[in-house]
Amino acid sequence: MTDRNGRTVPLWTESDVRAHVRAPRSDDDKYRRGVVGMRTGADAYPGAAVLGVEAAWRSGAGMVRYAGPRRAEDLVLARRPETVTAVGRVQAWVLGSGTDAATRTPEETSVLRDILAGDVAVVVDAGALDLAPEGSAPRILTPHAREHDRLRAALGLAAADADRGASVVETARAVGAVVLLKGARTLVADPDGTLVAVEAGTPWLATAGTGDVLAGIIGALVAAAAADQPRLDPRRLAGLAATGAWLHGHAARRASTERAGGPITALDVADAVPAVIGAVLAPVA
Repeated sequence: MTDRNGRTVPLWTESDVRAHVRAPRSDDDKYRRGVVGMRTGADAYPGAAVLGVEAAWRSGAGMVRYAGPRRAEDLVLARRPETVTAVGRVQAWVLGSGTDAATRTPEETSVLRDILAGDVAVVVDAGALDLAPEGSAPRILTPHAREHDRLRAALGLAAADADRGASVVETARAVGAVVLLKGARTLVADPDGTLVAVEAGTPWLATAGTGDVLAGIIGALVAAAAADQPRLDPRRLAGLAATGAWLHGHAARRASTERAGGPITALDVADAVPAVIGAVLAPVA
């Protein structure tokens, strides 16, 4: 595909996705499948925690560790009792979904900064995006358009212009991390300037909670990849981010098709992810 300036932007394809989805092996245990740690949800938005955890499980995580407010934790365990709430090692983090930086406690800020300064790859969403520029961990940032503008302002960059591709590439270079800019056409850029587009969704995907689902999907993919290769480079992280967006969009399309082309909810998207992954991993005729 070409952008509005005539520049070619590669589309992420099913073949690309297949190269970034780790199929389970006969000698795997739950740690080899990938352990995702999630610090998501808030008293005001506990459902975000449920949606992200659900999506991580549905995307093949070997284990999901949840750390968040008590109300959100109770809801997570009611929906997914296999979720672990004890502290332990993880192979990827998901931070910020359903949280608000304006109401974050100093203690939580300190914990998030420690994670972002670590060696474990981090998916940074919503209420944790303000801390992302400080981080040195391998990072995937997942802003929507307004969050992207705020991130750019924090980085000292001008507001994004009509050329979304150029803007997201500039942001990724400035922050030193992968940036996934959500939208009808999702764009993924790495700090080296590589840009890909994902066009896999349906307009029904524009509904509350689907971003939380996307973060959970990407977290599971990153954890699985890190189980084989603990230190993931930006190019690999960008591929995992684009793969997450592709699976997310195709799951939404499948969920809508199952409902005669009608509207869907975020949980519908999460529920459809296993079938989409199964189709991707099926032997090619």
